[in-house]
Amino acid sequence: QVQLVESGGGLVQAGGSLRLSCAASGSTWSIHALGWYRQAPGKQRELVAASNIGGSTNYADSVKGRFTISRDNAKNTVYLQMNSLKPEDTAVYYCNAKAYRSGRSYDYWGQGTQVTVSS
Repeated sequence: QVQLVESGGGLVQAGGSLRLSCAASGSTWSIHALGWYRQAPGKQRELVAASNIGGSTNYADSVKGRFTISRDNAKNTVYLQMNSLKPEDTAVYYCNAKAYRSGRSYDYWGQGTQVTVSS
């Protein structure tokens, strides 16, 4: 099992910045990718940014150039630095860990943290 605990959400004005953190615990040795998803009211959950064990990253087109994902492997923590925030970035942000062990793939989710961007 992998447990994910997020922090860092809140209310910010448009143009502002926030940093989200997600600390993983448990069977962290099995994690091969960490990422952030978001879900706005009435919309499907979507990928925001992801980082795999090899260090490569990918971003949603809507956040490229504004958001940066990073990892501290020693702390089993992934961060999402969000700059130049827009009202359309308002959503619940979820940390995700993809793990593989004993021949099976697993998806783990954090509890979610609310990000609200006011105009």
